[in-house]
Amino acid sequence: MSGGARRLAILAGGGGVPREIADSAAARGIPVSIVAIDGEADADFSAYPLTRVNWGQIGAMLRAMKRARATELVIVGRVHRPELKGLKPDLGLFRYLPKIIRIVAAGGDDSVLRRVVRFFEQQGLRVVSPGEAAPELVVREGPLGSARSGAPDRADIALGYGLVRALGPYDIGQSVIVRAGRIEAVEGAEGTDRMIARAAKRRATSDSATSTLGGVLVKRSKPAQDMRVDMPVIGPATVDGAKSAGLSGIAVEAGRVLVADRRLTASRADGAAVFVEGVADSGPETPQDAPPRRFDPRVVSMPFRCLTRATPERHAVFDAIKAIAVLDALDRFDVGRAAVVVRNHVLAVEAGGEGVEATLARAAGLRQWASLTHRRRGIAALRSMGDLTPAVIERVASAGYAGIAISDAAASETALPETIRDANARGIVVILRADRNAAS
Repeated sequence: MSGGARRLAILAGGGGVPREIADSAAARGIPVSIVAIDGEADADFSAYPLTRVNWGQIGAMLRAMKRARATELVIVGRVHRPELKGLKPDLGLFRYLPKIIRIVAAGGDDSVLRRVVRFFEQQGLRVVSPGEAAPELVVREGPLGSARSGAPDRADIALGYGLVRALGPYDIGQSVIVRAGRIEAVEGAEGTDRMIARAAKRRATSDSATSTLGGVLVKRSKPAQDMRVDMPVIGPATVDGAKSAGLSGIAVEAGRVLVADRRLTASRADGAAVFVEGVADSGPETPQDAPPRRFDPRVVSMPFRCLTRATPERHAVFDAIKAIAVLDALDRFDVGRAAVVVRNHVLAVEAGGEGVEATLARAAGLRQWASLTHRRRGIAALRSMGDLTPAVIERVASAGYAGIAISDAAASETALPETIRDANARGIVVILRADRNAAS
């Protein structure tokens, strides 16, 4: 598909950023064509050659890009993880089915999206980041509007950056909410906007009147994140959410986050007295040219004792290792009573006093990339044996997870026999980490 002058194809999801990128490229004289995902893309693309496709129409996607003689591809916009039952496959899907299965089976967002990039590059396209295609959308260092952060905010920003760095290897936590040195929320598979809404709801029902005031949304790329796909984005809706949650401001990693509708975002921020700033992260970081520092549970030695009649399958052990490693990473931030991992994908972590049951209920409404099996999948890891209650067993069973892993290696394996009987009755695995230092 490559050769000759630059020609840009945009594989567009939801939101206004795909249209902004198209307008930016067209203004610089680069021909643009749009391949819009049905049910996702919602911007007005009437000014550009447009092909609408279902997630399952891989052949139609590639034909549209070939017809447009595209040399470069931007993959951008809000998407929901596709359900297999909603796919409308064409012959292209079946032709590339082995590759598609490997992509879906990769687990976490970073792994899936890297394989998506590799797939399109194998078709002769150069996948470029949204920031490369439209540099003016990138947030630079400094304030976006008139409001500024104060010293307490900057301390919270530094803490938030540290948490995102710590969680980066586990492919989770692109955004966090920090207030007065305390982590209130960590983004899971639900995305930034839903995390902010969740924090706003909890603040609104808090007994403390001051809990609704202040705090910072901190958003940055994960260490070694491939910026060609899933580049972090903020926009007017982010500001609206921050205002509803009573936050003082939004801090994003300068040079590595996009802003949608910059003027409106700045105007909304000024109207809400919410600061929006690009902030450089001066903390330790994986060099950009270094191999990704991604956690691989398959190479970690972490022995377990099984407390139930049912024993864990291999995939459940790997999910347990990753979930407990996430809790270990959160330990120094004094947060994280529970983590849910399904098929190597971290769906949710507990933070800010949310509680184990609420975290499990939230995770049950989230999902990873489409599973190709109906077997029980996933592990809920608990920091303490004290959180292993009948209600937690019920939550895990109803969510269809394989079982529960307890991080506290000092716990007695004879603790809570009634709860273990509940787990046996439901066919739920309960395993206990045997050595606290095994993953170090």
